[in-house]
Amino acid sequence: MTNRSQRALAAAQLTNSVGDGAYYVTSALYFTHVVGLAPARVGLGLTVGWAVGSLVGVPLGRLADRRGARGTAVLLALATGAAVASFLLVRGFVPFVLVACAYAAAQSGLAAARQALLAGLVPAEERTGLLARLQSTLNGGLALGAALGGFALSVGTSAAYHGVFALDAVCFLLCALILLRLPAVTPVAEAGRREHRFEVLRDRPYALVALLNAVLLLRLPLLSLALPLWISERTEAPTWMASVLFVLNTGAVTLFQVRAARSVTGMATAVRVLRRSGFVMLASCAVFALSAGASVWSAGVFLVAGAVLQVVAEMQQSAGAWQLSFDLAPADRMGEYQGFFGTGTTVARTLGPLVVTSLLMEWGTAGWLLLGGLMPLASYAMGPAARWAAGRRRAADGTVEEGVAENPTCPDARRPALAC
Repeated sequence: MTNRSQRALAAAQLTNSVGDGAYYVTSALYFTHVVGLAPARVGLGLTVGWAVGSLVGVPLGRLADRRGARGTAVLLALATGAAVASFLLVRGFVPFVLVACAYAAAQSGLAAARQALLAGLVPAEERTGLLARLQSTLNGGLALGAALGGFALSVGTSAAYHGVFALDAVCFLLCALILLRLPAVTPVAEAGRREHRFEVLRDRPYALVALLNAVLLLRLPLLSLALPLWISERTEAPTWMASVLFVLNTGAVTLFQVRAARSVTGMATAVRVLRRSGFVMLASCAVFALSAGASVWSAGVFLVAGAVLQVVAEMQQSAGAWQLSFDLAPADRMGEYQGFFGTGTTVARTLGPLVVTSLLMEWGTAGWLLLGGLMPLASYAMGPAARWAAGRRRAADGTVEEGVAENPTCPDARRPALAC
């Protein structure tokens, strides 16, 4: 892959993440204050939308495999921009739900198509490193967009909110134009395939890996929802600490995600990093729990320390999950498999707020420890699940893949490296 293509992928990531950052900061207040929807209806509509998005990720990823990843990504970027622009016309609950479904479906499909495009352009050994750079770019764009959204919130007028949504729509248009400049990826021919139409739905080992990753992604609602509520209701810390933790997270990922991913070079290293991330996340949850009942300064220290541990776990988990999601997927169904793996993010966004807030706000410290305890359990289960999936992939392909080759350092040299 040429440096020009890498720069184009980064530019596309940056443009739509700027728009997304502004959208995330302002959307809830726009839908309630400008559109006039009740908060409960906004939550219901978005839940329905992301549920639909989780269902269409696989077929849209398959479309990218069969019709071309670049063209599919361009069309879905345009569709996402059109959906965002349509929010400007929404004035009732039913239209809001319909547009939310279109938005979530286009976003889910775009994520799968872009992963398929990257897989078609980038050699396997370079994908995790490039994804780390793209993740850094994403967080930088989100931070910039959040600042623009914060300015719109400070103005507080309907025109300011409309400007944010228009900006997001334009950003997706620019993203589509940038993606159009990338080299085309040859579609996979359908002829000769004997598998189930949606093979990923029958790939139980890969489904298990995706499920365990979804458990690890329950961290997603922490910064945006759980911690702001926890800070305001259970600690003596000022509410603005929530924004401090958000800035700390996005800044750390922007600066250090590439470095955190350097050690992940195959499936064996991915499993080790994922195991480590589970214990770091457990430590993070325990430290967050200590902020309850502490003095103002002590609570602030505990919150910052917990956030530092959380972002370390996040960067490790991301790098390991990227490696497994690609290495365990067949090369000719990359979009389909990436669409399925991406449903973990959608499920975490859909169910995570309910699960996390119920645990933390109702159970307090015990809830933090229970949430943290899930993380090493899920991360340790990744090893056996990855070995199962790798064995199935070797049997299907008739090859020995990188990271699961015979390893002379094992007591039994016939065992895959992941077993050591």
